[in-house]
Amino acid sequence: MTDYDVLRVFCGPGGGYGNELGVVREGSVMPDRAERQEFAAKLGFSETVFVDDPERGVIDIYTPSLRLPFAGHPCVGVGWLLDVPELVTPAGVVGVRLDGEFSWIEARAEWAPPRTLRRHATAAEVEALAVPPSGEWIYAWAWEDEAAGRVRARAFPGRNDGIEEDEATGAAALLLTQQLGRALNITQGVGSQILTAPQPGDWVEMGGRVHLER
Repeated sequence: MTDYDVLRVFCGPGGGYGNELGVVREGSVMPDRAERQEFAAKLGFSETVFVDDPERGVIDIYTPSLRLPFAGHPCVGVGWLLDVPELVTPAGVVGVRLDGEFSWIEARAEWAPPRTLRRHATAAEVEALAVPPSGEWIYAWAWEDEAAGRVRARAFPGRNDGIEEDEATGAAALLLTQQLGRALNITQGVGSQILTAPQPGDWVEMGGRVHLER
């Protein structure tokens, strides 16, 4: 099998949780898109990234069932792994910075695929949700502390590709940040953490902790 790394992106404060990400550092070993899609499906992570130029940060992103022009948790993870100032995705150029504990990217919410952002009254309601039927990509969220910008969220991709719930979803966090127009501290899934902040010109900065799993 092709060599690949496994990262956990958007880990919690203690280093646990986070969303797993597969990264093929030598994308040239698998240039064909159909082969990449098959490999991403075989790995079964919510996303797998192929690095086509590690110095320039050119990347190609796949879920188990489709290719994405942009995705948040892959960019945060690969930005940390490659330690480059930017990543080149089909959607556009993503800024990257590292501050020690966190890996940050700057991207545009318009690059994110469509998501249904569904607000609930309380964090307890979000935590009690059952996985909904396939067919709609739902980001369920509620305020934990509105004054402090603390959000409780869960994500249900609804693609029927084996990923019933996404532990941490950067693209949906970008959309929610744009919608609310303020910095957020999001706890998603079991215990992952995503930090966001609106920037001038409709950009959003997003960060999280990254750990190398293997």
